[in-house]
Amino acid sequence: MQIKILLVEDQKLMRIGIKSLFSDYPDLEIIGEAVNGKEAIEKSKLIKPDIVLMDIGLPDISGVEAAKQILETNNNIRVIMLTSHISEDELNSSLSAGASAYVIKDICTDFLMSVIKMVKEGAMWIDPHVVPFIRDKNCGVIPSRQLSRSAFKENHSNLTQREYEVLKLVVDGQSNSQIAKTLTISEHTAKAHVCNIIQKLVVDDRTQAAVKALKEGLV
Repeated sequence: MQIKILLVEDQKLMRIGIKSLFSDYPDLEIIGEAVNGKEAIEKSKLIKPDIVLMDIGLPDISGVEAAKQILETNNNIRVIMLTSHISEDELNSSLSAGASAYVIKDICTDFLMSVIKMVKEGAMWIDPHVVPFIRDKNCGVIPSRQLSRSAFKENHSNLTQREYEVLKLVVDGQSNSQIAKTLTISEHTAKAHVCNIIQKLVVDDRTQAAVKALKEGLV
């Protein structure tokens, strides 16, 4: 079954570029376009997309406000916010408005397509570049909570101490090669630890593992 997408972007060249990315993905289809927030709200009512790819910086009302109004009308739609920069206020307001994902525009094509599919299935996704930012700023999105070592072992006894150390580095945004260098282990071993963490935390990827760790106060 195709995933139906409404693309909201005020710059024509950006719309053309984004549309061209979808030509190699037959299970994803852009069924409509909007150049501002008001048009996005109206078109979402008419064509009822599965996903709205929403630029945050729009010429009339903001992408965040448009997302909020779209979701108030139809909460079956999923909104993915697209931005060219990281902003504490925009991240906080996007998630508060009900957006399912916050994506930096330089994301690779395959990854964007994977995010769209994950969001369609009900997952939330935050760009890896933003994870350390959330941890440092706490943005009001993820509650600040620290677990004692004993509480950690009680709630996540299936993670080893080494996996816990790797998880903290994943939250810091480190790659497998950086983790290997930090812990003086091989990159293969670092990758294995990350895979084990993903399986044990019952998430799909390292980004979701980092977000879950932050939400549950593991780091």
